[in-house]
Amino acid sequence: MPVSRRIVLHFPRRLVDRPIVYRLIKDYDLEFNILKASVTPEEEGLMVLELKGDQKDYDQGINYLNEAGVQIQALSQNVTRNEIRCTHCGACITICPTAAFELDKKTRVVAFDNDKCIACGLCIKSCPPRAMELHF
Repeated sequence: MPVSRRIVLHFPRRLVDRPIVYRLIKDYDLEFNILKASVTPEEEGLMVLELKGDQKDYDQGINYLNEAGVQIQALSQNVTRNEIRCTHCGACITICPTAAFELDKKTRVVAFDNDKCIACGLCIKSCPPRAMELHF
């Protein structure tokens, strides 16, 4: 059964120069889309990926990453909204490229669907009360 998941990979310094993502393609037949990356030689690295493939291949690829020492998190764990700060002004709605924000027309409350979020950071920059937070 095919799966598609957005994950965050944290690479320790010792793995930054290794072809980790290449092995996901070659050995586990997974498709990937890099949504965001910050990988510097001899430093730690961070990569936000959307991985697609059969469930069995996906599970084997994730096991490979774990065994290699790559820390894996679901993307939704990294983007949060501080509900105390949020004023539901709607500035995030127009700037979000994936429509992760939606205005309830009756209550005028802005809902955030972190499953649609790709951690691009646009909402963080555009949020007047600084309610959106990125935790990498």
